[in-house]
Amino acid sequence: MNISFVFSWLFLMIAIYSNIDVVFAQCLSDQQSMLLQLKKNLVFDAIESKKLVQWNETNNIDCCSWDGVTCDEEGHVTGLSLGQESISGGIFDNSSLLDLQHLETLDFSSNNFESTIPASIGDLSTLSYLNLSDAGFLGQIPPELSQLTQLIILDLSENIWLGNSLMLWDQNLSIFVQNFSKLEESFLDGVNKSASGSEWCQALSSSVPKLRVLSLIRCDLYGPLDQVLENFQSLSVIRLDHNYLFGPVPAFFSNVPKLTSLHLLDCHLNGTFPSEIFQIQTIDISNNELLQGSLPKNFKKNNALQKLVLTYTNILGFLPMSMGSLSNLSILDLSNCEFSGEIPTSMEKLTQMVYLHLSFNKLTGQVPSFKMSKNLTGLYLSHNMLTSTISSSDFEGLSNLVKFDFSRNVLNGSIPRSLFLLPTLEDIDLSNNRFDGQLPESFNMSSSVLQRLDLSSNNLQGPIPLSIFKLPKLKFLFLSTNKFNGPILLDKIQGPSNPTTIDLSHNDVFSIASDKDTNWPSLSKLKLLQVSSCKLIFFPNL
Repeated sequence: MNISFVFSWLFLMIAIYSNIDVVFAQCLSDQQSMLLQLKKNLVFDAIESKKLVQWNETNNIDCCSWDGVTCDEEGHVTGLSLGQESISGGIFDNSSLLDLQHLETLDFSSNNFESTIPASIGDLSTLSYLNLSDAGFLGQIPPELSQLTQLIILDLSENIWLGNSLMLWDQNLSIFVQNFSKLEESFLDGVNKSASGSEWCQALSSSVPKLRVLSLIRCDLYGPLDQVLENFQSLSVIRLDHNYLFGPVPAFFSNVPKLTSLHLLDCHLNGTFPSEIFQIQTIDISNNELLQGSLPKNFKKNNALQKLVLTYTNILGFLPMSMGSLSNLSILDLSNCEFSGEIPTSMEKLTQMVYLHLSFNKLTGQVPSFKMSKNLTGLYLSHNMLTSTISSSDFEGLSNLVKFDFSRNVLNGSIPRSLFLLPTLEDIDLSNNRFDGQLPESFNMSSSVLQRLDLSSNNLQGPIPLSIFKLPKLKFLFLSTNKFNGPILLDKIQGPSNPTTIDLSHNDVFSIASDKDTNWPSLSKLKLLQVSSCKLIFFPNL
């Protein structure tokens, strides 16, 4: 080991623990000149810019302290982070950027260059991190980028919904990646690279053995996944959403030792999903309607599963009681499948749950209490055949719940008052059930954030509490097809915001206007009021 390095390291540690100021070399004058020239060459919006607009030699002599600039101890610029700087136009091959020969990291993400990637970036031979994602680059990816032999992270991804602007057609993928032996993370989402499974799988396998993250979302890939992917011993994340991988999900994914995340959303997969894979942290195989299978009967207690999304697949059967052992599970979306039977009571133990979506299945029986899932933000059990009452205790402590949908079941009993007292709840849908009784009179009038309330098509009765209409954030109120009765003083329906949609149709309610002002200014924001099939009595000048 270098002796001078050891002493330097010891001095640094002593300085840190002794509160001694350590001063490294300032930015070299030539490096500052290059940065100022780079700023001059770039076209950017000075109003939107947070970094470039501040680069100025009169403000601070040490350019290493400029926002977006990183230097080494000798004062060489080693990093530029210029994402979201509203840069437009091209980066010319004679740009001073290319003079920064000590650059190790370069980030131009989320800009609007609207030009091709300059081939001369391949001359920045010390780059280990290159991020040009969503930067507005067009056309062919220059083969010269393959000269960046020190690359560890490469991100050329684009917004997959805006079309494919970057292409990798005129060169073979194996040639492009042939020098990337150190590459660990590759993000090429949205890059148009029409290739079969055997082609791109084998190209990567032979050139990038250290790959940990592989992201090729919507790249026009086709054909089944090749067995050679099993050779990636370091592979942790696979994202291949929105491609045409016609064929089954290979069972060998369960043998990739470090695999933690598998995303195969909307890939036209078929066959039976291997149950052995239900042990990694994240699985999203949604929107593969021909993909069949079932959940394992026995999940082990040490199962790492944190996120499981199976919506719009043909994976069906019963929810096993062992699901309660998935102690790390935070996101579970099994909606729009064919699951049947009861929801296991063991799921009440899932304390890490944040999002639970079991809608559009054939689930029956009781609704478990999820009050131990204190982090729950979304709870969706609609369009099933659940039969039970729900009690106030079921919602105790759910202080983070935002969306709640139990619609279109066979639930009965009264609606618990505690549901309306949850501090973050914005949307309640209990429509098309068999709830009865009266609505609670009091709500958190000052702090409620409820925006949408749908209690239509139940057996609710009695008067409609005036306080409902005065909830400060309420915009949409649906109370149709119940047995409500008694007066509603329309001119008294006013609050800080006022609802925009009110549906009271098919009830026994009647309306009385008790103010001589027939314009009803309190309803000025109301866009839709439905009172059909109600006993409506109107006294404008009472």
